[in-house]
Amino acid sequence: MQIPPFTLERYFAKHEFSAKYLLSSSDCESLRLPELLAMASPEMHRTWYNLQLGYTESMGHPLLREEAANFYDGLNASNLLVAAPEEAIFIFMNALLEPGDHVISTFPGYQSLYEIARAGGCQVSTWEPDEDAGWHFDLARLAELIRPETKLVVVNFPHNPTGYIPSKSDFAKLIAMLREKGIYLLSDEMYRYLELEAGATLPSACEAYEKAFSLFGMSKTFGLPGLRIGWIASQHLPTLERMLQLKDYTTICSSAPSEILSIIALQNKDALIEMQNARLARNIALLDAFMAARPERFRWNRPRGGSICFPRILGVDDTLEFADTLVAEAGIMIAPSHVFDYGHQHFRIGFGRENFEEVLTLFGAYVDAM
Repeated sequence: MQIPPFTLERYFAKHEFSAKYLLSSSDCESLRLPELLAMASPEMHRTWYNLQLGYTESMGHPLLREEAANFYDGLNASNLLVAAPEEAIFIFMNALLEPGDHVISTFPGYQSLYEIARAGGCQVSTWEPDEDAGWHFDLARLAELIRPETKLVVVNFPHNPTGYIPSKSDFAKLIAMLREKGIYLLSDEMYRYLELEAGATLPSACEAYEKAFSLFGMSKTFGLPGLRIGWIASQHLPTLERMLQLKDYTTICSSAPSEILSIIALQNKDALIEMQNARLARNIALLDAFMAARPERFRWNRPRGGSICFPRILGVDDTLEFADTLVAEAGIMIAPSHVFDYGHQHFRIGFGRENFEEVLTLFGAYVDAM
């Protein structure tokens, strides 16, 4: 497979661990190991400290899959396959798609969600939102993109990088449209439960549609990206079985310590989700004030969910050049829209970190002095 470089990941590799301040990270504040272990039950404490570092079950630890299945009505552990989120996307695309298939993906977005299909010989169409309508993804436009050979639609809500979430009514209409035509659905739900508006949480696609696959994991909502644990949930068992066979050619199985730590986190999911959402509420209030004070500099649509947004900067010709200058002069890293292959007028802000107020203040001083 000839696949182009992952633009966003290459940009992060260049700056993420050298820049003093990060203003574009898409994940929430990470927990430290002692913080997570302090949440463990006595039984899980014993499991952790007596863990034998051997191979694990390829489908994922049974208890991990049971805990993760609690997120989905009508599904159980047999409906889940554990893998690193990126790995799950890769093996899913290779399990389902064949050269010549047509795929539609929300765009801009995480490059894997469309590039793997394209590299595998599929035709890919992008479903783009309307910035003037609050980054709204129009269902009529999706209907226009569907062809007789369309096999898969890929969506990501809450959407990275805009923070958009459709209404529950629109999401139900989307699923009805795909069911009528027998089209598969991959729903990237990595930011689920980080909704900024009350009642905005969508049902998981895998609950609502028998040919849907829902991606979730520890990276964003739980602030544990270093565990590299995620899963795909689906009612469509033949595809999950094929994914399991392909996993034998990637990781074979997950890290034993990561699985146990993920179980501990999921057993404390309510507390972790509440903690992350409290931080997001504080930080979005800071961002509201920041944007309101600078209407001549930024145009933005307030996100409905997730820990990211995608403002347009005014008076700057090229956000890639601006981002490179910003990190060189002020030590602040942002993700320019170039890394999403979406022009040069926008950039991604991540507001899930604890030091967001400090970094936003420094960024404000920089742009005010421009």
